[in-house]
Amino acid sequence: MNALLDPIGDTSADAHARLRRAFAEGRQPPARRHRDIADDLGVGEGELIAAHATAFDLDESPLRAQRLRAEWPMIMQALESLGDVTALTRNASCVHEKVGTYRGASVDGAVGLVLGGAIDLRVFYAHWAHGFAVREHTPRGLQCSLQFFDAHGTAIHKVFLRDVDSRAAYDRLVEQFADNEATEPGIAPKPELATRAETPDAEVDVTAFQAAWAALRDTHEFFGLLRRHGLSRTQALRLASPEFAQAVEPGTAQELLLRAAQQGLPIMVFVGNPGMIQIHSGPVRRVELMGPWLNVLDPGFNLHLREDHITSAWLVRKPTVDGLVSSLELFDAAGRTIAMFFGERKPGQAERCEWRELLASLADDASARCTP
Repeated sequence: MNALLDPIGDTSADAHARLRRAFAEGRQPPARRHRDIADDLGVGEGELIAAHATAFDLDESPLRAQRLRAEWPMIMQALESLGDVTALTRNASCVHEKVGTYRGASVDGAVGLVLGGAIDLRVFYAHWAHGFAVREHTPRGLQCSLQFFDAHGTAIHKVFLRDVDSRAAYDRLVEQFADNEATEPGIAPKPELATRAETPDAEVDVTAFQAAWAALRDTHEFFGLLRRHGLSRTQALRLASPEFAQAVEPGTAQELLLRAAQQGLPIMVFVGNPGMIQIHSGPVRRVELMGPWLNVLDPGFNLHLREDHITSAWLVRKPTVDGLVSSLELFDAAGRTIAMFFGERKPGQAERCEWRELLASLADDASARCTP
């Protein structure tokens, strides 16, 4: 256990106070990101925010947090009242930021959708455990946000206010969903579960699996295909027929974004974690490298991708009723999905030839080129 939270010879109140002071120090110029401060302290980001969900002296920290009730779908529907905001979803290797208004929020059981405009989300509420309204005084003024975490204290999704004129709506939303019965700071994070071991290749009916892949009619059927055959995503790609999955160099992502920007080709960028998938649809224009980070820095859309975390990259093709749908999919050393890139399309539309040609050229695969 991290020393800041070790209860031996100390009280939890003192431990949380030390977290707040450590946070304040980490936010001094040059300010470090919340997640990086939490990592250095050996705690989850959610634990760091939760330590601020109480009354404390003003000089301890520039941040204040208020716990929210676990009414996640209702909160998601209420976000429309905030107008244009920045939606942020990330995993350990990639950050996806999109500007827009939350419209068309719906829920079916534990799965939610936001489909009404620039903000395009797939929400998996079973993984949501903690939510906070966060107000932080920064050199650029008061920053207001809503931040949601899983049971391990890992960030799922964040919503940042952009317009000071929306602050009254933000305050009303927080008042509506504030958990006024929660009086103690902190959370008790659950330990991360060990990754389930892959089914040995020798125990997989590869012939049946490949036939089922060839019989796909919708990209959304792919998860069920993996589950039925007991496969991880990277194992499935390794065992797939070469016409449907092809390994490429990890640096292919950089080339794809640069060439898509040069061509003005509209694409879809999927980034997620177990509780959320966030999607950008449209062109990318300003692609820049900054150290290990591959960035898209466009008005309304930012992407920050750690290229050095990409262990494997695959060109993937799935049959659908609209023809083949092709993607570039990136994975880290543990086989976790970092990001996925598709050509922009709507259901009922065939994939753009320009997109298929771009992927084929990246793999130097003439057989996968588009046939008019």
